[in-house]
Amino acid sequence: MAYEFRVSGRIAKPVRDVFEAVVEPKQLSGYFTTGGAQGRLETGATVTWDFHDFPGAFPVQVIEVEQDKKIVLRWGAADGPDDGRQYETTVTMTFEALDDGRTLVAIAEEGFRDGPAGQKAAFGNCEGWTGMLCALKVFVEHGINLRAGFYK
Repeated sequence: MAYEFRVSGRIAKPVRDVFEAVVEPKQLSGYFTTGGAQGRLETGATVTWDFHDFPGAFPVQVIEVEQDKKIVLRWGAADGPDDGRQYETTVTMTFEALDDGRTLVAIAEEGFRDGPAGQKAAFGNCEGWTGMLCALKVFVEHGINLRAGFYK
Protein backbone atom coordinates (compact mmCIF):
# COMPACT_ATOMS: atom_id res chain seq x y z
CA MET A 1 0.00 0.00 0.00
CA ALA A 2 1.45 3.37 -1.03
CA TYR A 3 0.95 6.15 1.51
CA GLU A 4 -1.00 9.35 0.91
CA PHE A 5 -2.70 12.03 3.00
CA ARG A 6 -4.91 15.13 2.80
CA VAL A 7 -5.05 18.18 5.08
CA SER A 8 -7.26 21.25 4.80
CA GLY A 9 -8.15 24.53 6.47
CA ARG A 10 -10.17 27.68 6.02
CA ILE A 11 -8.56 31.08 5.59
CA ALA A 12 -10.54 34.27 6.14
CA LYS A 13 -9.51 35.97 2.90
CA PRO A 14 -10.74 35.81 -0.71
CA VAL A 15 -9.46 32.95 -2.85
CA ARG A 16 -7.43 35.33 -5.07
CA ASP A 17 -5.38 36.59 -2.09
CA VAL A 18 -4.79 33.09 -0.73
CA PHE A 19 -3.83 31.65 -4.12
CA GLU A 20 -1.36 34.49 -4.80
CA ALA A 21 0.27 33.93 -1.41
CA VAL A 22 1.16 30.41 -2.59
CA VAL A 23 2.20 30.99 -6.22
CA GLU A 24 4.19 34.21 -5.71
CA PRO A 25 7.73 33.41 -4.45
CA LYS A 26 8.23 36.54 -2.34
CA GLN A 27 5.03 35.87 -0.41
CA LEU A 28 5.74 32.12 -0.11
CA SER A 29 9.19 32.97 1.31
CA GLY A 30 7.50 35.24 3.86
CA TYR A 31 5.80 32.38 5.71
CA PHE A 32 6.76 28.93 4.37
CA THR A 33 10.00 28.52 2.41
CA THR A 34 12.11 30.00 5.19
CA GLY A 35 15.30 29.68 3.12
CA GLY A 36 13.63 31.27 0.09
CA ALA A 37 11.61 30.39 -2.98
CA GLN A 38 12.81 31.11 -6.51
CA GLY A 39 10.30 31.25 -9.35
CA ARG A 40 6.56 31.77 -9.62
CA LEU A 41 4.42 28.63 -9.69
CA GLU A 42 3.33 28.39 -13.33
CA THR A 43 2.47 25.31 -15.38
CA GLY A 44 5.62 23.71 -16.77
CA ALA A 45 8.06 25.64 -14.57
CA THR A 46 10.67 24.16 -12.26
CA VAL A 47 11.17 26.35 -9.20
CA THR A 48 13.43 25.97 -6.18
CA TRP A 49 12.44 25.95 -2.54
CA ASP A 50 14.72 26.09 0.49
CA PHE A 51 13.82 25.59 4.16
CA HIS A 52 15.84 26.36 7.28
CA ASP A 53 14.67 23.08 8.80
CA PHE A 54 15.81 21.13 5.68
CA PRO A 55 18.70 23.25 4.33
CA GLY A 56 19.63 23.05 0.68
CA ALA A 57 17.48 24.33 -2.17
CA PHE A 58 15.75 21.64 -4.18
CA PRO A 59 13.70 21.59 -7.37
CA VAL A 60 9.91 21.55 -7.46
CA GLN A 61 8.23 20.72 -10.77
CA VAL A 62 5.02 22.62 -11.44
CA ILE A 63 2.77 20.21 -13.31
CA GLU A 64 -0.43 22.27 -13.44
CA VAL A 65 -1.72 25.62 -12.25
CA GLU A 66 -5.36 26.59 -12.63
CA GLN A 67 -5.76 30.19 -11.46
CA ASP A 68 -7.47 30.45 -8.06
CA LYS A 69 -8.41 26.75 -8.16
CA LYS A 70 -5.57 24.23 -8.25
CA ILE A 71 -1.79 23.70 -8.12
CA VAL A 72 -0.15 20.33 -8.85
CA LEU A 73 3.53 19.82 -7.97
CA ARG A 74 6.04 16.95 -8.12
CA TRP A 75 9.15 16.70 -6.03
CA GLY A 76 11.65 14.19 -4.68
CA ALA A 77 10.22 11.94 -1.98
CA ALA A 78 11.39 12.72 1.53
CA ASP A 79 12.57 9.15 2.15
CA GLY A 80 15.06 9.45 -0.70
CA PRO A 81 16.41 6.85 -3.06
CA ASP A 82 15.54 3.18 -2.76
CA ASP A 83 18.22 0.95 -4.31
CA GLY A 84 19.81 4.10 -5.74
CA ARG A 85 16.64 5.29 -7.49
CA GLN A 86 15.05 8.55 -6.44
CA TYR A 87 11.29 8.72 -6.80
CA GLU A 88 8.80 11.55 -6.64
CA THR A 89 5.51 12.29 -4.96
CA THR A 90 2.67 14.46 -6.23
CA VAL A 91 1.23 17.35 -4.24
CA THR A 92 -2.19 18.72 -5.19
CA MET A 93 -3.47 21.94 -3.66
CA THR A 94 -7.05 23.04 -4.22
CA PHE A 95 -8.60 26.41 -3.42
CA GLU A 96 -12.35 26.84 -3.00
CA ALA A 97 -14.09 30.18 -2.52
CA LEU A 98 -16.68 29.78 0.24
CA ASP A 99 -19.99 31.64 0.45
CA ASP A 100 -18.86 33.54 3.57
CA GLY A 101 -15.81 35.04 1.79
CA ARG A 102 -13.29 32.60 3.21
CA THR A 103 -11.16 30.15 1.21
CA LEU A 104 -10.94 26.42 1.81
CA VAL A 105 -7.44 25.16 1.02
CA ALA A 106 -6.82 21.41 0.75
CA ILE A 107 -3.40 19.83 0.24
CA ALA A 108 -2.99 16.16 -0.70
CA GLU A 109 0.26 14.29 -1.29
CA GLU A 110 0.47 10.83 -2.80
CA GLY A 111 2.96 8.34 -4.13
CA PHE A 112 5.02 7.49 -1.05
CA ARG A 113 6.36 3.96 -1.20
CA ASP A 114 5.10 1.19 0.98
CA GLY A 115 7.20 0.34 4.01
CA PRO A 116 8.57 2.04 7.11
CA ALA A 117 10.60 4.70 5.25
CA GLY A 118 7.64 5.71 3.06
CA GLN A 119 5.35 5.80 6.05
CA LYS A 120 7.76 8.01 8.01
CA ALA A 121 8.16 10.34 5.01
CA ALA A 122 4.39 10.62 4.53
CA PHE A 123 3.79 11.43 8.21
CA GLY A 124 6.60 13.99 8.13
CA ASN A 125 5.22 15.72 5.06
CA CYS A 126 1.71 15.64 6.52
CA GLU A 127 3.11 17.52 9.51
CA GLY A 128 4.89 19.94 7.16
CA TRP A 129 1.83 20.71 5.05
CA THR A 130 -0.29 21.19 8.18
CA GLY A 131 2.30 23.69 9.40
CA MET A 132 2.23 25.38 5.99
CA LEU A 133 -1.55 25.82 6.19
CA CYS A 134 -1.28 27.33 9.69
CA ALA A 135 1.51 29.67 8.57
CA LEU A 136 -0.42 30.62 5.41
CA LYS A 137 -3.50 31.49 7.47
CA VAL A 138 -1.60 33.72 9.90
CA PHE A 139 0.40 35.37 7.10
CA VAL A 140 -2.55 36.14 4.83
CA GLU A 141 -4.94 37.17 7.61
CA HIS A 142 -2.51 39.08 9.87
CA GLY A 143 0.80 39.58 8.02
CA ILE A 144 2.74 37.52 10.57
CA ASN A 145 5.49 35.01 9.69
CA LEU A 146 4.62 32.21 12.11
CA ARG A 147 7.80 30.28 11.20
CA ALA A 148 10.22 33.16 11.89
CA GLY A 149 12.73 31.83 14.41
CA PHE A 150 10.84 28.56 14.73
CA TYR A 151 13.66 26.43 13.29
CA LYS A 152 16.74 28.60 13.85
